[in-house]
Amino acid sequence: MKDDKKLYTISVYTENNIGLLNRISAIFQRRHINIESLNTSISEIPDVSRFTVVVRITESQVKKIIGQIAKQVEVIKAFYHTDDEIIYQESAIFKIASELLFEERQIQNIVKESHSRIVTVNKEFFVIEKSGRRSEIDELFENLKPFGIMQFSRSGRIAVSKDKMKISKVLNAFKH
Repeated sequence: MKDDKKLYTISVYTENNIGLLNRISAIFQRRHINIESLNTSISEIPDVSRFTVVVRITESQVKKIIGQIAKQVEVIKAFYHTDDEIIYQESAIFKIASELLFEERQIQNIVKESHSRIVTVNKEFFVIEKSGRRSEIDELFENLKPFGIMQFSRSGRIAVSKDKMKISKVLNAFKH
């Protein structure tokens, strides 16, 4: 059977040490694997960080990557999941010229229909925030593009598994 490429979300629980991000990204670079999305944050356990990395690769490649990541001294545990096994979101913010908010009724409709929200308004610009799937953010981007987007920023994917994971027990054991 052919090993087809698909989207995988890799979660890496680590000690918070300087230089680890470089070493983890080098694992992907050496294999010529493009990182589609990267997010780092605290985790549910104090003093433990979580990297969420999204890549489009084969299952055999993701298993090898997990093995290489797990060899890093600071890595406590690494997992990979398909999109069906996780609940995930991204966030984006859009900066638009203020006069459009009041002159273009269509913008207000776009904000309402996309379930996004206006987070700030001043004389020069207003900012729209949207959380959701990448496709929803892409659609909002396309709908706002004709009005002139002054600035745009998108987060990396954040995700939690649908299955009950015993990671908290692993991490708690690590901390004691």
